[in-house]
Amino acid sequence: MKKIVIVVSAVLLMLSCKPEAPKDYVTLSGTITNPNSDSLIVAQRQILKTIKVNEDGTFSDTLKVVPGTYVLFDGTEQTRVYLKNGFDLNLSANSNEFDETLNYTGNGAEENNYLAAVALLQESVLEDESMFELEKPKFDEKVKDIDSKFQNLLADAKIVDTAFVATQKKQISGLTGYLSDSYSEKQYMLTVLAKGKPSPKFEGYENFKGGTTSLNDLKGKYVYVDVWATWCGPCKREIPFLKEVEKSYHGKNIEFVSISIDKAKDHEAWKTMVAEKELGGVQLFADNDWNSDFVKEYQIKGIPRFLLIDPDGNIVTPDAPRPSSKDLIALFDELNI
Repeated sequence: MKKIVIVVSAVLLMLSCKPEAPKDYVTLSGTITNPNSDSLIVAQRQILKTIKVNEDGTFSDTLKVVPGTYVLFDGTEQTRVYLKNGFDLNLSANSNEFDETLNYTGNGAEENNYLAAVALLQESVLEDESMFELEKPKFDEKVKDIDSKFQNLLADAKIVDTAFVATQKKQISGLTGYLSDSYSEKQYMLTVLAKGKPSPKFEGYENFKGGTTSLNDLKGKYVYVDVWATWCGPCKREIPFLKEVEKSYHGKNIEFVSISIDKAKDHEAWKTMVAEKELGGVQLFADNDWNSDFVKEYQIKGIPRFLLIDPDGNIVTPDAPRPSSKDLIALFDELNI
């Protein structure tokens, strides 16, 4: 009898020591102080899940994922989050200073606290336009220093997920490569296109209302230029905001000029859209789409792009705020427009 009891006890001990199977889902929970909305959206190329946020800012849910980096969006703020099945991740943040207060605990915290730190460092790097004013040797030294800061941040995180580490190293290389590749363009922006320099000009652009218009025709007023195209989604999303700004500044010392860089084959599509959407301001069609001298001299490689030129035809900024940004009105106020 004693032997039977010993055998049964041994079997029970073996069963109790058997490790639990890893979870095939992520548990994501946490607390957001001063939440911006009643839900959080987890998305990659499309929305993966919407998580309910309670009145006290707490939330908790599970989701199955393909390992990778996702966007977590609370209606106003967003951050990158790394998710992998098996994670039990807890987040805390205050939406009033979201990036600065973001913190993770639990399984998966190392990767995500690293991403939060990277976001803050990357923001400070990309906001520092002064580095592009340096002579090339000094600039190259600055880029090496930036690379070291990111590499040290990754090493200090002591992350064991080799795939995650490899991806982050590629992203660091991509960022420093972007900075190096941007040097010539930024130097051009800070010198040729500096505030107060004569603006590049366009001449004889077709005006939707008839005839042609040149930049010199608009001297005596500020000129806010919107470079866009009918096929450009982000451009079209700015249209309602641009209409509101135009309405607010009607009769003021400013002209609103929209220059389409549609190709010649889409000329009729441009005319149709201007008419159907009742676009205001001065609607012009560039003479040679992306290859127009005005577009190339302003180094425009992506749209929408907004420019502001003063009444004397000099540059105020070669990269003005969008109509949807509060910074645009602040700039107009600063200039007493």
